[in-house]
Amino acid sequence: MIELKNIHKTYRMGDIKVPALRNISLKVEEGEFVAIMGPSGSGKSTLLNILGCLDVPTSGQCLLGGINVSEFSDYELAGIRNEKIGFVFQTFNLLPRLTALSNVELPLIYAGNQKERKERAINALQAVNLEERASHRPRELSGGEQQRVAIARAIINEPTTILADEPTGNLDSKAGEEIMLIISELNKKGITIIMVTHEESIASHAKRVIRLKDGEIIKDKKISKSDEISQSPTPTRQEKKRRTFSLSELKESLIMAVSSISSNKLRSFLTMLGIIVGVSAVIAMISIGQGAGAQITEHISQLGANLLMVRPGAFQRGPARTVTGNITSLTYEDAQVIAEQCPSVAKVDPSYSRNAQVVYGNKNTNTIINGVTPNFPEVKNFPVEQGSFLTEEDNRLMRRVAVLGKTVVKDLFGEEDPVGQYIKIKRSIFQVIGVMSEKGSSGWRDEDDIIFVPLKTAQKRLFGVDYVSIINVEAKSEDVMDKATSEIKSLLRERHRIQKSKEDDFSILSQVEILSTMQTTTKTFTMLLASIAMVSLIVGGIGIMNIMFVSVTERTREIGIRKAIGAQRRDILSQFLIEAIIVSLSGGVIGVILGIFVSKLTSQFAGWPTVITSFSVLLSFSFAFTVGLFFGFYPARKASLLNPIDALRYE
Repeated sequence: MIELKNIHKTYRMGDIKVPALRNISLKVEEGEFVAIMGPSGSGKSTLLNILGCLDVPTSGQCLLGGINVSEFSDYELAGIRNEKIGFVFQTFNLLPRLTALSNVELPLIYAGNQKERKERAINALQAVNLEERASHRPRELSGGEQQRVAIARAIINEPTTILADEPTGNLDSKAGEEIMLIISELNKKGITIIMVTHEESIASHAKRVIRLKDGEIIKDKKISKSDEISQSPTPTRQEKKRRTFSLSELKESLIMAVSSISSNKLRSFLTMLGIIVGVSAVIAMISIGQGAGAQITEHISQLGANLLMVRPGAFQRGPARTVTGNITSLTYEDAQVIAEQCPSVAKVDPSYSRNAQVVYGNKNTNTIINGVTPNFPEVKNFPVEQGSFLTEEDNRLMRRVAVLGKTVVKDLFGEEDPVGQYIKIKRSIFQVIGVMSEKGSSGWRDEDDIIFVPLKTAQKRLFGVDYVSIINVEAKSEDVMDKATSEIKSLLRERHRIQKSKEDDFSILSQVEILSTMQTTTKTFTMLLASIAMVSLIVGGIGIMNIMFVSVTERTREIGIRKAIGAQRRDILSQFLIEAIIVSLSGGVIGVILGIFVSKLTSQFAGWPTVITSFSVLLSFSFAFTVGLFFGFYPARKASLLNPIDALRYE
């Protein structure tokens, strides 16, 4: 039984109050067929919406089975609309993207009923003689057929009451009679019918007519008392069993979301564009940074883990990592003493380097001149490919001989064999005795753009210095690195007469320490690049939020329809949220593919090494998902909180 007690409904239009219903009281027994009539603006539809739990009164009570629905939560009201009440609207209110069968299935989806759903929907269409049109969309159906689909949707959950708002208003007389015949048959089966109409011929099908005027009941007449149905006992309030999450429910939400996205393909793609650009940029930037880091790591690792580098000046650790103090503090004699007096040291190679102009014939180049000892190839793991390297005698006698790097050979000699030829270094003639193997680049430095000459030749004949730039020390093994460092430090402090309270005038770095520093620097640089690229992902997320707001506005009426047939807040929230996530993840997938492609092109045409890792792909994909979830939540929540009657009235 449905009962209204002293119902008032007032709408506000700015500061103006417009009364729609005034002191309405009535009872509708189970199995009745009630027609509500009255002129436009008399409050017919408002009354029907309150009876159907789509709207709430300003004051008064609406009781269903003796229970005041004002005590019901939004969840319980959705359950009532889904299980107890079926709606038939004048404008049909079918979802245009769904087939007739899918429209009829919707109440079953929101009821959480997955068993024999399709079969039940087909049976409902058979009940209105429309099973052969099940696969057609609403635009492919006539008005009468659309209204029959709406009736099938209304009865699919076997409700106790059907509310029909002008069910024949948009139909011709023949189609209208067909619809009224179906509604009358439903009433004969015991379903309570409450119908709003302004046509006397349509109202004649009812057994009771209630007339409204200016929001008040002016007449309540039963046409056939013999057909009255005795009042049934007042049922007790039953708690609706809560739906639990299921994979099938998620599947339905995914299908509906994909259908919505597919209906606006161009707009969906443009929305994805920000995510596509962001994800591809993140992957490309990380791959470039990882590639540079891998190349540097490989280069440093090739030198061996037991290499120590002694440099002049105190090394200041910190963000700037600068060298301070005297840069002439190390000498060739220091290196000789280290080799002789440090038990943990295997070999030593002091060197001095400076840039200089080199000429061969009519060609010249500016390159690094590195004065080294014969130990250099072994200590630095840099072997000779052609000819021979410098000897101890070359160094002792300060001979003008040179070994060229590959880049210098290419710049000065091209395809000509350089061994045995003569070049000028700072106007001094040197004979080429060998060519080094190819070392490659280290970061932005070309390791092959170099010329090696005897250390004493570089010091005395070329640059006029008596100190060295660096002393490369090879420890006997990786295990004695710390011991070798301690021995070198003690020896040099003693030779340089450094007091205990004073700091060293030299610094000792291990290859492992350099490698760790470079890896940390590269990682920081890579994450900086990735962070900059992620800004475009955030911009893409803002685009998703904007489009989702537009989508909610465009589909406000659809939201109202879904809520009228039993959709809960979580159903609307999940649908729009899944749409946002799908758009974001789809853009993420395309962005991953594009990012890998851009990385490969960069490596091939720019010559930059790139390394694509699963971490970069996972990071980009996860960020895309997070962006979709974060920026899609607010529009989805706004959609879920819409009042069903306000949404249905939205134009």
